[in-house]
Amino acid sequence: MENIKTLIENNGTRELQHALTDMNNIDVAECLNELDNQKMLMVFRLLSKDDASEVFSNLDPNLQQHIIEMFNDTEVEALIKDVFLDDTVDFLEEVPAAVVKKVLKNCDPKRRDLINKFLNYPEDSAGSIMTIEFVDLYRTITVAQAIKRIRSLKIDRDTINTLYIKGKSRTFVGTLAIHKLLTADDDTIIEDIMDKQFISVSTDDDRELIAEKFRKYDLTSIPVTDKENKLVGIITIDDIIDVIDEENTEDFQKMAAMSPSQDTYMKTGVFSMAKNRILWLLVLMVSATITGNIMTAYNKVLESAVILASFIPMLMDTGGNCGSQSSTLIIRGLALGELSAADSVKIMFKELRVAIVVGLALVAAFLIKSAILPPAISMSVAIVVSISLFLTVIIAKLIGGTLPIIADKFGFDPALMASPLITTIVDTCSLFIYFNVATRLFHLA
Repeated sequence: MENIKTLIENNGTRELQHALTDMNNIDVAECLNELDNQKMLMVFRLLSKDDASEVFSNLDPNLQQHIIEMFNDTEVEALIKDVFLDDTVDFLEEVPAAVVKKVLKNCDPKRRDLINKFLNYPEDSAGSIMTIEFVDLYRTITVAQAIKRIRSLKIDRDTINTLYIKGKSRTFVGTLAIHKLLTADDDTIIEDIMDKQFISVSTDDDRELIAEKFRKYDLTSIPVTDKENKLVGIITIDDIIDVIDEENTEDFQKMAAMSPSQDTYMKTGVFSMAKNRILWLLVLMVSATITGNIMTAYNKVLESAVILASFIPMLMDTGGNCGSQSSTLIIRGLALGELSAADSVKIMFKELRVAIVVGLALVAAFLIKSAILPPAISMSVAIVVSISLFLTVIIAKLIGGTLPIIADKFGFDPALMASPLITTIVDTCSLFIYFNVATRLFHLA
């Protein structure tokens, strides 16, 4: 990066061009993402035709938009012609209508129709992320004919690792690994060596479901069919990695009580970032007033036994942490398909047993600490805190384990039931338990 900046400042055009040629195109895109628009455009124009399309696909959407806006129609036509269709669609989904119009105007009619078709698929569907750059073969041809067709297509991508076989009316009937094709005799019929046991998805399938299939079956690509079982595209592993990255980012943001943001941290504006955070903070702040109301209601208890107040932070923190542990594991299990709403009873029973073990261990640690370290407390206070701690752990584990399941059952994102919300709910429950136990054991009004 420093070398490229130095060459730009010294107007070393020829040296810069050689340096870009020696670099991986993804690394070139990463460097361009760090330059201002003017320098980025200057460097981008130095790229060869083949490299420019791949670098463009890996640029930030804002830089892609700037390039299209600054290019004339001839340059746009030449650039978009070499960019893979799925990458073009991904770019067009992020830019203003004027940029979309300029790109479509400079596409040939066939490509324009395909782009419009892809843009009409739901945003999170298989159709919106699939590509049409793949090799399809009829099952009735020979190996020699298949190899001849592959050479004629000249598809320059890893999608050639798997070939997709179609029957009558272009219905999808199987797949064929490229190594099986290359090692078969020339006169072998494709149908005799193709794999009829395949995994496929529909154009309307949710991309999270597709990502789960990639993980479960260790796929590098998956065919996409329409309602008539006709092959319309494929989804490759590089697209699914992007999907997984986006979904994980969205879940992390929800688990931190923020509205999801499409931009990176540094490119998200201050007001936009504040807007994404403030709604949930308001919800949590208002819900936290319930905790204050409970403390107000039991003010007489605190006045009668002031020592009880010193253990409130410990109880609330322990309860919140226990709930967060459980909710994190359950949310992960739901995301990976390991758990479902049908497992709710099993989950509750398991969390109950875990809570009992954890609760007894924490109570034992509290009693040992109280006996060794100051301040000294009475036996009655130790009993109150111990019972409250044990019950708080059980309640927290059950809440943390069941709320994500309930959210999933009613169609909400389980990630919403994460640390901040769980902590707020458990804080309320822990105080309620603590003061009720204290009231009954101390016989307070």
